[in-house]
Amino acid sequence: MDLVEDIRKQLAQGADDAAPLYQRLAEAIRTSLAAGAEAPGVTLPGERRLAEALDVSRVTVRKAIDCLVAERSLVRRHGARTVAAARVEKSLSRLTSFSEDIRARGYAPGAVWIARSVGPATPAEVMALGLGVDQEVCRMVRLRTADGEPVAIERSTVPRALLDSPHRVKTSLYAVLYADGVAPVRAVQRLYADVMSAEDARHLGCTPGEALLVIERRCFLGDGRVVEYCQTRYRGDAYDFAVELTREADEPFAV
Repeated sequence: MDLVEDIRKQLAQGADDAAPLYQRLAEAIRTSLAAGAEAPGVTLPGERRLAEALDVSRVTVRKAIDCLVAERSLVRRHGARTVAAARVEKSLSRLTSFSEDIRARGYAPGAVWIARSVGPATPAEVMALGLGVDQEVCRMVRLRTADGEPVAIERSTVPRALLDSPHRVKTSLYAVLYADGVAPVRAVQRLYADVMSAEDARHLGCTPGEALLVIERRCFLGDGRVVEYCQTRYRGDAYDFAVELTREADEPFAV
């Protein structure tokens, strides 16, 4: 059953619902996507086709899609395309790799190399990695994907003393570091909001100025050395970050 047929079926099942038609249509689309009728990143049929296939007005279709875009189940792209969002929830309490995050949510991780190089550390890299002057680093820039859908641009820098060549990394940087006995055991992260540059948008298939969530991470070995400095620029519609908060049951709240 294709997506349109599944949406029609879901809409018919909710015909007795008292909610407005556009809300019932939004729920039908949401349910169809959640059931796996189509993979994340698939293009939703155009408003005209959906309206004709479902025997509803284009205004109803547009309002339903607006609801799903607002909740980030759908994403609008160039050329009036609307696609199903590949969304990943990432915990901020555990050190994980991108591939682990993606697989944990049922997606297939991927990477497209943008650049790899070796050279002397810049002053900013010397500070971030705790290096001496004239030390070299390996730099890696990759477009990270979930089920083939671009979700982030990752820029990693590792001291060459800990990674001899960036070309050894095929898929997982952390897997290579683990095999060499220099995998990180803890990290310090900083999160902030940003907007896409023209270069970001070109790689991520978005529009310049769209929202980004940026994580800067410094990863440490057990002896305190910094093994990686990484900046990852996540598409704002593709990632949710989760933090578990706890409190002692007998700890009173201040008035």
